[in-house]
Amino acid sequence: MTLSPPRGSDLTAEATAVLAAAAADRATVVLSGHVQPDADALGSTLALAEGLRRRGARVLPTFPEPFTLPASLAWLPGADALVPSSEVPASPDVFVSLDAASPARLGELAPLLQRAGTSVVVDHHASNPGFGRVRVVDPAAPATVTLVADLLDGLGVQLDRRLATCLYAGLAADTGSFRFGSTRPDTHELAARLLATGIDHAAISRRLFDTAPFSWLGLLSVVAGRATLEPDVGAGLVWTWSSTAEAAEHGLPGEQLEALVDVVRATQEADVACVLKGQDDGSWSVSLRSRGATDVARVAAALGGGGHSAAAGFTSDRDREGTVAALRSLLGGPAIMVS
Repeated sequence: MTLSPPRGSDLTAEATAVLAAAAADRATVVLSGHVQPDADALGSTLALAEGLRRRGARVLPTFPEPFTLPASLAWLPGADALVPSSEVPASPDVFVSLDAASPARLGELAPLLQRAGTSVVVDHHASNPGFGRVRVVDPAAPATVTLVADLLDGLGVQLDRRLATCLYAGLAADTGSFRFGSTRPDTHELAARLLATGIDHAAISRRLFDTAPFSWLGLLSVVAGRATLEPDVGAGLVWTWSSTAEAAEHGLPGEQLEALVDVVRATQEADVACVLKGQDDGSWSVSLRSRGATDVARVAAALGGGGHSAAAGFTSDRDREGTVAALRSLLGGPAIMVS
């Protein structure tokens, strides 16, 4: 099998040069994904950190508070070497932001974009406004890990099972196991490279997507049972809600709320699926998904968030009804409740 050459050479050339120089100088490089990292953010961070470590850099992989990984991600190679954000230097030689659509998504680490000797931003969100001194931002990329793979190629780092496990986790997660429209021929070419290292892709996918406590079924039953379909709002809206407190009532951590939107999005009559997740501080973390007719990244951006055209999110300080009303007004059309 002949693979295409690495993508994004124009995007990655400057970043590769910066990172190679940092490694040669044994410089200190702080790497961070966005707050509450998903598989793409964490896989990108861990893979690039390991690659730079092999090249000689002094790496400090981290992510913003709250510094707690869900069980579905804590097993990734290198996760045990993550350091709390409070332990990274205030002015490292290089700061690398991975999979963060905006500085705000970096939380308390955002000032490092300016304090570091230089900063590199690696991201694939269409809503990224352009920040950092060196940017590898490609909205057409299906996952940030694909851009990291390009950087590792440029750095001359050979992919092995450890690196491939991190990269495959991010690739499978952000392509919806290769179901989403962002999947391209070279997405499968990268997947082939990763599989060729001998990773157990079935086990990776099982740990990411198909493992949950039995009590999650009880939570799902309650949340699905209160779902509301509003077919005349835009191209159709289905929404429901839960909270970290409700998850706790089922003996579950708040992270278990993240998978709910992937169930709700299956609703045939609605183009947009929405799950509101109440947080301990009273705010709502809102996940949006589109079946294709609605650009939810634009909707989320109008509400202070961002993401991709088919998957986005935002945080709201309104109450639940006010949050849904704001979403409804952006999507357009009167509210129709179907029981």
